Amino acid sequence: MSELEIAGLDKSYRTQDVLRGLDLSVDAGSFVSILGPSGSGKTTLLRIIAGFERADRGSVRLRGDVVDDATHFVNSEERRIGYVPQDGNLFPHLSVEANVGFGLARRDRRGKRVSELLEMVGLGGLAERYPHQLSGGQQQRVALARGLAIDPALVLLDEPFSSLDAGLRASVRHDVRHVLKDAGTTTILVTHDQDEALSLADQVAIIRHGCISQYDAPAKLYAKPATPELAREFGNVNFVKGVMHGNDVDTALGRLELDDPSSIPGAREGASLLVLIRPEQIVLADAASTATRARVLDTEFYGHDAVVKLRANFDGATTLVARTSHATELPDRDSEVGVSVRGGVVAWLDETVA
Repeated sequence: MSELEIAGLDKSYRTQDVLRGLDLSVDAGSFVSILGPSGSGKTTLLRIIAGFERADRGSVRLRGDVVDDATHFVNSEERRIGYVPQDGNLFPHLSVEANVGFGLARRDRRGKRVSELLEMVGLGGLAERYPHQLSGGQQQRVALARGLAIDPALVLLDEPFSSLDAGLRASVRHDVRHVLKDAGTTTILVTHDQDEALSLADQVAIIRHGCISQYDAPAKLYAKPATPELAREFGNVNFVKGVMHGNDVDTALGRLELDDPSSIPGAREGASLLVLIRPEQIVLADAASTATRARVLDTEFYGHDAVVKLRANFDGATTLVARTSHATELPDRDSEVGVSVRGGVVAWLDETVA
């Protein structure tokens, strides 16, 4: 069952088009990330869902009911949506308990509901403290508890971890996801952080130029991006050219198996393809053991793994990036290594070929 259905959403500010015919469906109980750069329209989308702004065209449905279209608009306070802004936006003069209970009826503001929420977000003993007495992570937990206080069917998170340092961000977002999953709450997170989107969400929607470019499970977004441009959004990429041969593609790195040849629109025998090879697919070996060789330009050691930058010998110009888990056995700079590719590859028709 869908908790949220958005169809044909348009939104402009004066002469600037922000959202352009955007469609999105969010299942009840799921965690969805909206991933996009600044100016892509992701925060505008969240504000329209919340009822803080009205769409120019299109419709928004919550639990099957229209809350925004050409003839109907439901105010934000009537939508039963929890909203957690980027900075938490806590009231500095109110205690933690009062902040969490602010949206409740007066008789419930010091009741069982508030106590249960504080326990849920790990702040059970801090009810009487004030925002300035809390760490950044604790303040975000208070903001989350306040968003959950009205027992919302949908919670919207507007880059709530961006102001936290890297170490704290990872732990807080992990805890927040568990709180929301345990509560069975449908959640939409807006972020520009790729790691955040992929690690937290059941589904990720990539928003570009006001519309959804791809909407898939995180693993599929990484393994099978819809376009070369989207492939670049998720870490380092290697692109090589090749020629389609049955279910394979012939490249300078050898004949590689295509993951899904039928998914390449217009592909045929002999077609020129642009092939995506992820860094972890490149295998390094002794130079004498493979037909294809490359020269080591640089290495970057990260402890758990390492990145090796290469220049391919087959044309002396193509650069490759390999990621290896054998971080303690890195080749020397300027040495020659053998390279091969493991696993299937994704490809598109090469648009540079007429």
